[in-house]
Amino acid sequence: MSMEKARAHLEKFGLADRIQEFNVSSATVELAAKALGVEGARIAKTLSFQLESGCILIVAAGDARIDNHKFKEQFHKKASMPAPEVVEREIGHPVGGVCPFGVNEGVPVYLDESLKRFETVFPAAGTANSAIELTIDELYTCSCACGWIDVCKLPVPA
Repeated sequence: MSMEKARAHLEKFGLADRIQEFNVSSATVELAAKALGVEGARIAKTLSFQLESGCILIVAAGDARIDNHKFKEQFHKKASMPAPEVVEREIGHPVGGVCPFGVNEGVPVYLDESLKRFETVFPAAGTANSAIELTIDELYTCSCACGWIDVCKLPVPA
């Protein structure tokens, strides 16, 4: 059901034929990078957070981590992830396949600045074994994002 919701959403933008499905899991950044043969940073992970108003989604680069201080400045609340059963009920996709496409009505989607380092990125497409390659502009448009935010930190180079 989740894949069908994502596919139907992406079809509205003429992008559904670009969904890739794998015989292996792509539920984590590491697994998705391996399945796609790309660096993990280019995996566009979709993170769920609970606010008083409900769940929100933040799409960030695979190597980015939520910066609690920046998150609190942006949303006036400490970052808190909902339980897996809440994610599926409130967002419309199961953990491992959460993506910004075909989410339940009223779920705001934000894109983190960490994604802007890349021409294309690979978000999931509704299941734990799918992805789609999108340009940053395509991701912004088809995710129906509320906007760009800066709530992540990148790893410090060694």
